[in-house]
Amino acid sequence: MLSRLRPQFRQRASVAARALTLASLIALLAPTAGFAAGADKAATPRRGGTLDFAVESEPSNYDCHANVSFAFMHPVAPHYSTLLKFDAPNYPAIKGDLAESWSVSPDKRTYTFKLRPNVLFHDGSRLTSADVKASYERIVNPPEGVFSARRASYAAISSIETPDARTVVFHLSWPEAAMLANFASPWNCIYSAAKLALDPQFPKTHILGTGPFVFVEHVEKSHWTGKRFDKYFEPGKPYLDGYVAHFMKGEAVIAAIEHGDIQGQFRSVTPAERDRLVAAMGDKVQVSETPWLINLLIDFNAKHPPFDDARVRRALSLAIDRWRAAAEMAGTSYLKFVGGILRPGFSMATPEAELATLPGLSHDIAASRAEAKRLLAEAGVKNLSFTLVNRDIPLPYGPAADYVIAAWRAIGVTATEKKLNTKEWEAALHSGAFDVAFDFGGDYFDDPTQQLERYISPDLTSVNFSGGTDRTLDAFFVGQAVTSDPRQRTKIVREFERRVFEDSYVVPLLWWNRIIANSSRLRGWAITPSHYLNQDLADVWLAPPEQRACAGGKIC
Repeated sequence: MLSRLRPQFRQRASVAARALTLASLIALLAPTAGFAAGADKAATPRRGGTLDFAVESEPSNYDCHANVSFAFMHPVAPHYSTLLKFDAPNYPAIKGDLAESWSVSPDKRTYTFKLRPNVLFHDGSRLTSADVKASYERIVNPPEGVFSARRASYAAISSIETPDARTVVFHLSWPEAAMLANFASPWNCIYSAAKLALDPQFPKTHILGTGPFVFVEHVEKSHWTGKRFDKYFEPGKPYLDGYVAHFMKGEAVIAAIEHGDIQGQFRSVTPAERDRLVAAMGDKVQVSETPWLINLLIDFNAKHPPFDDARVRRALSLAIDRWRAAAEMAGTSYLKFVGGILRPGFSMATPEAELATLPGLSHDIAASRAEAKRLLAEAGVKNLSFTLVNRDIPLPYGPAADYVIAAWRAIGVTATEKKLNTKEWEAALHSGAFDVAFDFGGDYFDDPTQQLERYISPDLTSVNFSGGTDRTLDAFFVGQAVTSDPRQRTKIVREFERRVFEDSYVVPLLWWNRIIANSSRLRGWAITPSHYLNQDLADVWLAPPEQRACAGGKIC
């Protein structure tokens, strides 16, 4: 995702020179003066049993560093460890995984990790700092033929040292505000340096980690199986004897949960599926919900007149009553939350009172639509009609298209929906073969550097399809990325957000809602805003079938 951006950090002075200098930007903006469920902390974990869960599809290869789909993460993550990981019940807190402790230098350019002692790979070999170094070097500078999907996120790393078998030191070329969270990426599986030395492609076809479960088998179009690693470095864990990830989707998943054949799935169910399970299972199902780290976006093609005019783009955004849209679609689709460029519920997200002052987010839709009509008239645009390129996925894309088309009709604009399959839709976005299109953004953790990338100039990123260049946004982006003061960073992000809605090259429509409805037998798992996190299953355990969850997490 950041493949075209992070090299620009090395020339960030030139980026700033084309807009605002980084120093002047910082000076200008400097101050003048999750709901978690299922963790069952009060219950005593029970050892034994096999967890059965559903995954909608299966991985095509086994390399963590190359994959991007939850369909890979859910079956494969239990076999591996990472340097750090997110503490799911306390998201976005970070805790050690292989790292026993760590420190960060005052200038934020040196990260030192002390590894746990006596960590073993599943083949019995001992993990050392050399394995961590080899794994990260594979991510940062992949050898020929190896694909590193998140390589650019680690472009700040200039060197890695291993002064002893339990110490790893990362040196950065510049301070990176998101770096600690990057070290907690669930995708950064630590591999055996010895195996990588023999074959850099080893992880693509083999599973060898230090995680809580040993790989057993992958039966294509059927299931993936893991069993407990008895020499796992966390004493007493994992609690499960093993797990089976069943490759299944749709109605089959809901029926299997309802009948007790599986204990759940870890992506999301729809509101209707949630209600069905609750009605059928009662207290035998537990439901967790959170604002999801995915939002629906509207891309305006600035290379196609009249969308090269900010007044036209802003008018179309102003016409949409996002507050009413959220209320109407929350019960029938994933769409539920009004928000800006950061996920609602995230500590840095803009509060509602301030959001409502942004163009397109006002509670006064009559005034917004009057302004929209005025802007179109000022731009000399009459009887505007265009095609909205959309995905052919029913939820949430269908209801969203119906809603915005009706909103545009209210200001005298005619839009016709064009549904494309995923391959055709991606091709249309990448080639610019659209006037207006639906898009989406999704990441594994909340951080402005991740979420803001979709709005900066296309020559700096591969995920802004509008074709609109804004060097002030680019300077804001670089400024927040290298700023370690949270208050200063938040202020820069607020300025970035306001400009996004004013220029409206790409604008958020609504944020999604993640709904987990799993068997109440499944304990020790907590929901997070991302369906990529908390999938190593180390803390998960199963209550006996005849028992059920009672108030306070006790078993009765």
